[in-house]
Amino acid sequence: MKVHVLDGTYELFRHYFAVPSHITVDGHEVAAIRGVLESVLNLLSERDVTHLGVATDHIIESFRNDLYAGYKTGAGIDPLLFAQFHPLELALEAMGVVVWPMVEFEADDAMAAAASIASADPAVEQVVLLTPDKDLGQCVQQDGRVVQFDRRMRKLIDYAGVIEKFGVPPAAIPDYLGLVGDTADGFPGLPGWGAKSTAAVLARYGSLEQIPLNPGQWDVPGLRGAPKLCATLVANLSDALLFRTIATVRRDAITLDGGVESLRWAGPTEAFEAIADQLESPGLAVRANTLARRRA
Repeated sequence: MKVHVLDGTYELFRHYFAVPSHITVDGHEVAAIRGVLESVLNLLSERDVTHLGVATDHIIESFRNDLYAGYKTGAGIDPLLFAQFHPLELALEAMGVVVWPMVEFEADDAMAAAASIASADPAVEQVVLLTPDKDLGQCVQQDGRVVQFDRRMRKLIDYAGVIEKFGVPPAAIPDYLGLVGDTADGFPGLPGWGAKSTAAVLARYGSLEQIPLNPGQWDVPGLRGAPKLCATLVANLSDALLFRTIATVRRDAITLDGGVESLRWAGPTEAFEAIADQLESPGLAVRANTLARRRA
């Protein structure tokens, strides 16, 4: 069997900016919620999607905000979008899907933890992380047991795909981000350390600790500006290490008390019909029940 792990926050953002507004009679914007639920039902209609978990950011802030003041916050998020965070979690749970709402940690951490737990189960053939987020590239395994899949682009990202995209293997993704930074997450990386130079140096040395702190010891074919890059690294090594820590996903964010089998989708709960009605989309409940009957 396969285990699929979905980035619910990414899906909510994606649908919020992709689908037309829908305000219910009681004045709530619900278009993104309806879009995500429809998307999850599309996913569950695929033959090999039997075990599914959805990770969400219940709030945007996490322990990383305590590590670095510039880390991303919920500031600037459209209130109409933010107001759909918790209702989406409730709707997914009513649909019968396992949801991990993150407060101290982030959705990425929950996904990484789920992948770690599920890939250790001999009954699991493969874990598919349904997100394009570069942070999750560090979870991809060389033996193919953990891969990423970008649903929007319909693109599988395996071990070779991570190397092709970033120039470094999955294990070096946190080091890579520690040097180049991640503007989406709010940390800058080191000045002058671009994607190409970072990939070249890490492809040669593997990790931050292994990079020589004397430019005369560098042996990176084709690299320009080694002395300046080295000087920047020496002067800002503590920042690079901090940014790497921030970019490293936490594999202890969740537990699966019922094991992988607890992720098997068995259909919606009785509460889902009422929620679908509140969303003014009763067809969601009809479709969920139809899918469940087909699987019975």
